[in-house]
Formats: sequence, C-alpha cells, structure tokens
Amino acid sequence: MGIRERLSGNEAAAIAMKQINPDVVAAFPITPSTEIPQYFSTFVSNGAVDTEFVAVESEHSAMSACVGAEAAGARAMTATSANGLSYMWEMIYIASSLRLPIVMSLVNRAVSGPLNIHNDHSDAMGVRDSGWIMLFSENNQEAYDNLIMAHRIAENKDVLLPLMVCQDGFITSHSIENIELIEDDKVKEFVGSYHPEHYLLNDKEPMAIGPLDVQPFLFEHKYQQAEAMRNAKKVILEVAKDFEKMTGRKYSFFEEYRMEDSEIAIVCMNSTAGTTKAVVDDLRNKGIKAGMVKIRMFRPFPAEELAEALGNLKAVAVMDKADSLNGAGGALFEDVASCMYVAKKQVPAVSYVYGIGGRDTTTKDIEEVFSYLQEVANTGNIDNPYRYVGLRK
Repeated sequence: MGIRERLSGNEAAAIAMKQINPDVVAAFPITPSTEIPQYFSTFVSNGAVDTEFVAVESEHSAMSACVGAEAAGARAMTATSANGLSYMWEMIYIASSLRLPIVMSLVNRAVSGPLNIHNDHSDAMGVRDSGWIMLFSENNQEAYDNLIMAHRIAENKDVLLPLMVCQDGFITSHSIENIELIEDDKVKEFVGSYHPEHYLLNDKEPMAIGPLDVQPFLFEHKYQQAEAMRNAKKVILEVAKDFEKMTGRKYSFFEEYRMEDSEIAIVCMNSTAGTTKAVVDDLRNKGIKAGMVKIRMFRPFPAEELAEALGNLKAVAVMDKADSLNGAGGALFEDVASCMYVAKKQVPAVSYVYGIGGRDTTTKDIEEVFSYLQEVANTGNIDNPYRYVGLRK
C-alpha cells in the first residue's frame, strides 16, 4: 500500500530525492525550483539522508560539481529552472558527452529576456538536443514517479546518459495535490545502489576525464551517444514495467487519451494535458470524436510509435509552450511532423504556440484549437499551419 499525502510538485521532487538518498546533491537557488534543494537541505540537516549537499555559487558550478561527483563514482542529483539551466549550458553538454547519469529536476520556466519567472518550456527546448533523456510530467504524481524511475534508466549500462525530469513551474511545482508516495524501503530496493564500471577514484584503472577529442574520435563518440539514446527507449519501457508491478501505475512513451476512435486530436506535454482531457470529455459528450496524446518521453523521441498512434486521424494539432522563432512552428511540432512524414502518415497537422511566459491556457483556448481541427477535418484544407492560441490581438 502506498502512502497518501498532499504535496506540491517541489515537495514531491524533494521527497523522491530523499528516498533515493544520492551521494551528492549540488544546487543553486532559482525560482521556481528553489524549494527542491531547500526542502532537501533540511533532510540533510535532520540526518534523514547521508548525502553530501554542496551549496555552490552558481548553476554552472552546480552542474560542474555533479559532473565531478559522478565522474568520481558517486550518484549525483540537482534541480534548476530557466536562466539557471542556461547558465549550466556548457556543463549540460559535458555531462552527456562524458556519459554521466546525473539526474536533474527541471522546473520549467521562461528563459530571459525579458525577465519572466513564470512557466513555459523554453528552458527545456533550449537543451533538447544536448544528449539528455527528457521525461515530462503532467502532475505532481508523475513528477515524483519519473524521478523514482530516473536512476534506473540513466544508469543502465546500455544507456549511461543524464536525465532530466520536467514539470511546469508554479502550475505543478507550487500547487498542492493528492499524491501516493512509495514506502522508503521499496524505493531503496527499486532504485538500487550505484556501482559504475569506470570511475576516477578506481586506483586499479587510471583514466582521464574530458580529454581533447579531435577529428579522429569525436564523430564516433557522438554516434555512441546517439546509440545510447536509442537504447534508452527499451530501458524506459522495462523500468516502467517494473514500476507498474510495484505501484500499479502504468507509464509508457506517451499517454493516449480517448484515442481509440478519434478523428481529431491534440498532442501536448506537461500540465496542459489535464486541461485538454477536460475539453476532450466535454466534446465526446457532444458526439465529437476528439482525443489527446500526452508526450511523456520527449528525448528519445518516440517517432515510430507516435506516428502509428496518430496515423488514422483526420487532423492533428501539436501544442508547443515555447516558440522556436524559426517561422515554422515549435520544436514538438517539428518532431511530430517529421515522424509522420517518415512513416508516410499523411495527416493534416497544425502547429500551435501557446502559454508563453505563463499566459493562462484555458478550456476556451483548447476548444478553439479543436474547433479549427474540425474545420480542417471537414475540408482537408489548412489556411495557416503556424498558429497561436491565447495571444492578445
């Protein structure tokens, strides 16, 4: 039996970290993720964990400390948001290229400028191709569950990549929801202990970390990262299956909501899925065959599986909570359009950018998207595939 609680998303993330009991946590405060290391530091002070907590002077230092700890053979974690992630940018790439399975809680927030502390996905989209596994979380329960699964995925010998668990700043990070926690002993058994094969403090195997990697080697090393990302798909499913046995909660690459006979559907991520589900239910009551696909695993991207799930639709809208500023839609739309094209699934697709800088996304906004999809489904015509919703005129 799980433990019923009422927690914010940040509290849930901190408790997951406490139950994991990593060797090192290095963090620097930034809104809206500040509470995660703050809560965790109290666990350290109270002796609830034996983690070495490193209060650094910047986010760049936080990721640098995690890289050093993980390279030395320790299990390392951190948390950040927005500009903090941007400040880590150099070390984000170094962590993945060194194949260090660091786990980070990323509380999504708009990246400056202008300065904005509220939610969108511009921080995550900025590092989407940096070599990190990326899991997105609709609610506090999923943020907690994803963190519990994270080390099992990242530390698998066929993967060895860092992993970030995303949740929406303030919308879930500061909102209190009912949640079911797992007992400490079960988490400890599920996550297991960390025994890296290669690490700096192994005096039996002298090694260098971060050497110069020029023309004869870099291409092959990047290919190895790409292969590890492809391997992660199988591992993510295996870990999710074990997690379901323990908790009864089932996870996959994405969630299909009322998609069995859908004619029109929205693809989205994180907390927007909850609002979209409510609209789908209302439209179903009106006889409209609407559905939703919520992406959980954004990196690696579930291209083949998603194309199959969307292939029989008459129209689909892909919603991005960040604008790529490229004149051709958001990052999620580009990935969805690409996978549909490769799979030869000719479904009319529309890109919607929404919620920038914390702009509220209401059921009315989602209804507007579905209304346009109905037009597209009936006519087969798209007058403008690159659209915005919730933007003041």
